[in-house]
Amino acid sequence: KQWYQRRVRGKREGIMMSVSLLFLMLGISAACVPLYKIFCSATGYGGTTKKHGKEAEEKLKKMGPVEWRPITVSFTSMVNPCLDWSFEPVVDTVELVPGETCLAFFTAKNNSNEVLTGISTYNVIPYEAGSYFNKIQCFCFDEQTLHPGEELDMPVFFYIDPEFALDPDLIRDKCDNVVLHYTFYNTDEKESRFDIPELVGRVTSMITGEDKKQDAI
Repeated sequence: KQWYQRRVRGKREGIMMSVSLLFLMLGISAACVPLYKIFCSATGYGGTTKKHGKEAEEKLKKMGPVEWRPITVSFTSMVNPCLDWSFEPVVDTVELVPGETCLAFFTAKNNSNEVLTGISTYNVIPYEAGSYFNKIQCFCFDEQTLHPGEELDMPVFFYIDPEFALDPDLIRDKCDNVVLHYTFYNTDEKESRFDIPELVGRVTSMITGEDKKQDAI
């Protein structure tokens, strides 16, 4: 009995700690979005692609394609439910090799009867590939305003650094598929804000396993 009580108490403490950490993360994210954007763009942290600067431009001029390391790059997209847009890649996949540049397009359309402004975030999967994914031109973090029924084609010009082919972790995992994912949000904070109680509820359910119990039912 004592063992069971200690187990339950430990589980509750774990839940409270996780929920507290969640609130802390949300607070930091809300306050430091610009800093987080700069940090991720510079380091590739969390699957975020690196920013293409002058040093990268010089490297681009000198680098050559790694023909023996073919990669499939897939494009995926999502739209926040509060933004009445359709948003999808023009092509789902491209075949390339590290050191080769590629131009891809995404199309967005405003399906509502009002003018809407959206902004996109992005990341790369697997996360380890983010530091090698260099975007020369991109629409992310730029506000896009569309009138009712208006469509917009948005380009992404990128390349994967040749050093991708020599990364031991990616070699061990036999990584030959990379996903570039974008999510568009409504710039109106009231429309796209987190539902904190619902989010906390989901996290708590995940920790306690209640979500799995519900699925089983």
